[in-house]
Amino acid sequence: MNQNAIVKAEILSQALPYIQKYHDKIVVIKYGGNAMINEELKMNVIQDVVLLSEIGIKVILVHGGGPEINQTLKKMNKESQFIHGLRYTDEETMDVVQMVLAGKTNKDLVKLIMQKGGNAVGISGIDNQLIVAKKHECEDDLGYVGDIVKINAHIIMDLLDKGYIPVVSSVGLDEEGHTYNINADTAAAEIAAQVQAENMILVSDIPGLLMDKEDESTLIPLVHVYEVKGLTDKGIIGGGMIPKIECCVRAIRENVKKAVIIDGRIPHSILIEMLSKDGIGTMFTR
Repeated sequence: MNQNAIVKAEILSQALPYIQKYHDKIVVIKYGGNAMINEELKMNVIQDVVLLSEIGIKVILVHGGGPEINQTLKKMNKESQFIHGLRYTDEETMDVVQMVLAGKTNKDLVKLIMQKGGNAVGISGIDNQLIVAKKHECEDDLGYVGDIVKINAHIIMDLLDKGYIPVVSSVGLDEEGHTYNINADTAAAEIAAQVQAENMILVSDIPGLLMDKEDESTLIPLVHVYEVKGLTDKGIIGGGMIPKIECCVRAIRENVKKAVIIDGRIPHSILIEMLSKDGIGTMFTR
């Protein structure tokens, strides 16, 4: 008897209760940033998404595309500017953001899902006014950077009901017709809240929340939302982790069952998180 076959069968058997738990439930996966650069890891993410869909889980894939936007701006000899971690988005940059996210990146992901046997439809926050936005207000003018006012999730629910994987790019539209650059983590959290997702997964290029940001062995596997303020006051949550964790807390407070930050550099990290006892990354819950 082939020992490898026995091991594989045992792994599948252990996944059964999690397959049953998530069957016909909605899961929002946010995919973007540096986790999109490595082609092998990108294919692992796509395979995970297709597999989850094939076993009856309703997957919504929300994506960013910062590195590809940077590359396109560089080709135009236009420098990328960031203020407090947010991209300064003038009118020309907004055109690039919309072109890259809603056009190239979105359709590339749809194509990859279809190549792996999945059914996917690419949409942006502009389509059917999925993401209604307004200009982000702060001390420094960030141009066409937007905050989410409302999510009109009807188009997403229609696609899920028909068996499609909605692939959503994070651009929004205000009531006057102006387009805005929307943070993809924020878009994922607001969509997850609106559709009452069972789980929201932020695929990143870090292991999760670390007690010591220089030591990956200090991963904090579980955080209750009431602990976040204390961890922030101690400086354990800081820098670029603050907006990510704020999105997780927002989702949980809007009745998403759990939110997880996982390491997209680990092959099939989405499957490990969803279909195994131990999971992966940092889970946020009530």
